[in-house]
Amino acid sequence: MISLAGRDILHGWGKFVFTGVGLGLLLGVTLVMAGVYRGMVDDGMALLDNSGADLWVVQRDTLGPYAESSSINDDLYRGIRAMPGVAQAANITYLTMQVRKGQQDVRSMVVGVASGQVGAVPGWPTYLTAGRQMTRGHYEAVADLATGFKIGDQLDIRRNRYTVVGLTRRMVSSSGDPMVFIPLKDAQEAQFLKDNDAIWQGRRRTEANPTFNRPGVPGLLNAVQASQSSNPYVNAVLVTIKNGHDPAEVAEAIRRWKRLTVYSRTQMEEILVGKLIATSARQIGMFLVILALVSATIVAFIIYTLTMDKIREIAVLKLIGTRNRTIAAMIMQQSLALGIIGFAVGKISATFAAPYFPKYVLLVPIDSLIGFLVVLVICALASLVAIRMALQVDPAEAIGG
Repeated sequence: MISLAGRDILHGWGKFVFTGVGLGLLLGVTLVMAGVYRGMVDDGMALLDNSGADLWVVQRDTLGPYAESSSINDDLYRGIRAMPGVAQAANITYLTMQVRKGQQDVRSMVVGVASGQVGAVPGWPTYLTAGRQMTRGHYEAVADLATGFKIGDQLDIRRNRYTVVGLTRRMVSSSGDPMVFIPLKDAQEAQFLKDNDAIWQGRRRTEANPTFNRPGVPGLLNAVQASQSSNPYVNAVLVTIKNGHDPAEVAEAIRRWKRLTVYSRTQMEEILVGKLIATSARQIGMFLVILALVSATIVAFIIYTLTMDKIREIAVLKLIGTRNRTIAAMIMQQSLALGIIGFAVGKISATFAAPYFPKYVLLVPIDSLIGFLVVLVICALASLVAIRMALQVDPAEAIGG
């Protein structure tokens, strides 16, 4: 009966193959969407890995620095560095913005890293594919390859221009935006410092406010003006732990004495996956369910159509004594063959299309294996309608008009 199923497929191979290709393209979209979710998770893990931190110290009662905004004073790292169990502590800023190169805008995460020896200070790009690390305190940048920038390119970030001196790879934000690393002081200015017009208007507003011009308090106005033109803030402090110390104990000490929120690696993973991309994950899950239902409908329709086209042949088989189980097996084999063809086409199309997607698509073998098993189950269930109809065929139709 396997031969009979194969011969029937060869008899109508055109319809069967084209249906398999169409189903395969649909399955390819399904695999790509699963890969998009895997890529989002991998982007989040890459962000944490690239930071080189064991602990993230952020503004109290926030989910910073990635899921929420966080702002803390840039002198707090000194006290944190002096605490027991802390190997290194470094300020860092994160700002997602449009980085301009001539007339071109590139959506990037601008990262401000503290000066120091590369590898000893967390936050720096750990490796380069070309060029060198930043050596000057201003106006140099290291960019991810995904930005499309090259060594020597001139970038405009806010009011300053930077020269790309190094290129790195897979340095991305949790949303997949490539990173551009610049010195911390420049990043603080880009994120927190107001432009000249805003500072000038703020000073005029302050001078016009009688609250700040009280007699006997001559230094108050100067202090307010100084605060408008200074930028003593960062988004977080990245902390590495000495060998032999428990990160949980170090984090608890920082919370108690510095009155700040501290997250471990595990907690930060929960924030990124459980909160930051949770809505996108649910949306992708809904699309996967819809695509699975559409795939099942297509398979059921084509198998039903193929079965209807050979009603007379099925009646002849029943007339000569063929068992119902054999007929059902033939239809089931055709349905599974359609699923196998569709999955092969889908896997190939997904593999070749993934690199062209703007977001990172990560195709992992376990997803392909699960997808293959799901396709077989869907095809088996979709064939039940055609099997039920075939088993109800009257053998008398074989000799009917």
